[in-house]
Amino acid sequence: MRRITSGFALVAAVAAALATAVSPVSAAAPPAPAAASAMTWTLLGDGPSGTVRVGGGPLSNPYTGDTATTSSLPLLCLRIDGSPVPAGITPDFYAGWARGTVAATSPIRGTRLTSRAIADQVCANSLGAGWRMAEFHDGRYGPNLAYSGGWSYYAHGDVPLGTRFWTAINDQPSNPWS
Repeated sequence: MRRITSGFALVAAVAAALATAVSPVSAAAPPAPAAASAMTWTLLGDGPSGTVRVGGGPLSNPYTGDTATTSSLPLLCLRIDGSPVPAGITPDFYAGWARGTVAATSPIRGTRLTSRAIADQVCANSLGAGWRMAEFHDGRYGPNLAYSGGWSYYAHGDVPLGTRFWTAINDQPSNPWS
């Protein structure tokens, strides 16, 4: 009788181990990773002499991103041509002068922007030579515009109201490719 009892105990132990190994908790698929986020900007308002002010506004997050890269948005592009600061704009750290013109591309899925070079190429292909993706620190201020600021800037141009734009940032991991 002893052998049969030991056999039943062994079978019971194996059955318990198997039941644990295939329980619904351990058999569940791991959760899908959260969608990556990237920083976006928008039109903050019109400025003097055919200029616009672009920036993050209250929805932007330059540190971790604010929009899932699975979204399709236009890129904010900039062509720097050395334009002087127009009358009526006094550049400062938070609202600099970009020394050129901004424009927006057609919407593109953020996951397609796998590097800064790819994003710059989208701007050049859409708008022409000399255009690149706009960057958080493109606004300049101070004597001879020697200093770079952040958060917003003025530029010539016209971009759609009420639209978010993919915008690069060179010192944080909140780009579509980061």
